[in-house]
Amino acid sequence: MLSIVIPLLNEEESLESLTVAIQASLSNQSMAYEILFVDDGSVDGSWAKIASLVVGSSNIFGIRFRRNFGKAAALSAGFEAARGEIVITMDADLQDDPKELPRFLQKMNEGFDVVSGWKRVRHDPWHKTFPSSVFNRMVSWLTGVKLHDHNCGFKAYRRQIFDEVKLYGELHRFIPVLASARGWKITEIEVEHHARTHGVSKYGLSRLPKGFLDLLTIYFLTSFSQRPLHLIGSAGLIAFLFGGFGLTFLSIYWVTSRVWGDEPIHLHSTAIFYFCITAILLGSQFLVAGLLAELVTSIARQSRAPGSVAETAGFPDSNDSLHSEVKL
Repeated sequence: MLSIVIPLLNEEESLESLTVAIQASLSNQSMAYEILFVDDGSVDGSWAKIASLVVGSSNIFGIRFRRNFGKAAALSAGFEAARGEIVITMDADLQDDPKELPRFLQKMNEGFDVVSGWKRVRHDPWHKTFPSSVFNRMVSWLTGVKLHDHNCGFKAYRRQIFDEVKLYGELHRFIPVLASARGWKITEIEVEHHARTHGVSKYGLSRLPKGFLDLLTIYFLTSFSQRPLHLIGSAGLIAFLFGGFGLTFLSIYWVTSRVWGDEPIHLHSTAIFYFCITAILLGSQFLVAGLLAELVTSIARQSRAPGSVAETAGFPDSNDSLHSEVKL
């Protein structure tokens, strides 16, 4: 079964056309499908339109939030309600073309776990495309997941991924990165992109600093979540060694100036002395913070759900539960 999760905010004018286009695109597919609209606190007639689409249909469903909680929350609600083995996400503004759905399914049938859309030709203003291009390059460079369009909301996933990948904040655009860190196979396909004909964009320049901070979060989660001391402790060690070497040099210089110098120096009157003291204090705090992070990680690891074991072979039936006890 295929689940199509569509988060939306004030997209009343496009919902009916989108539904018709999805049904036409999947009319020749043998796979059963469902459409899940998640209304993220719309203030127009979006929910009334969803309610009218649900009436008389057995495979269209709607979820409504009391207020706007963000796209990640809307996607999480859709993923939790989805019943399909494959979940496809797309935007409700008709910029994602439903005719691409069979191509996503075909790529999933080749053995991939995540298929990300790539809007190679975008019909958006430059102030959206240029920052997005820079952001995509930074994500690919920092995470090692080489996708041309991490921001594209048109993606397909194996349903099991969301047993391991949990969304919060603005992390929805990093699902392929989080999935790749857990060992799932990632790829991308080019998709057709259309200019917006209804409504207005929900994103502006204000999301750039948020996106950068989220990128730092993802970099830490995917690279150092199991070894936080390597990041925090490395910074602390560098600061501690810098301060220690600096104080050692100043101490030797002070002694030699007292013995052979014409006039002894006064360390407390030099700025470098205080820089070294500050570096030692910061380094010590970073090291302690890294050790505490390791302790928290160790405790969390002991209570974590089963790790990313894809399958087992050769175990007797009585021991099938062995693989479910493996924790990463």
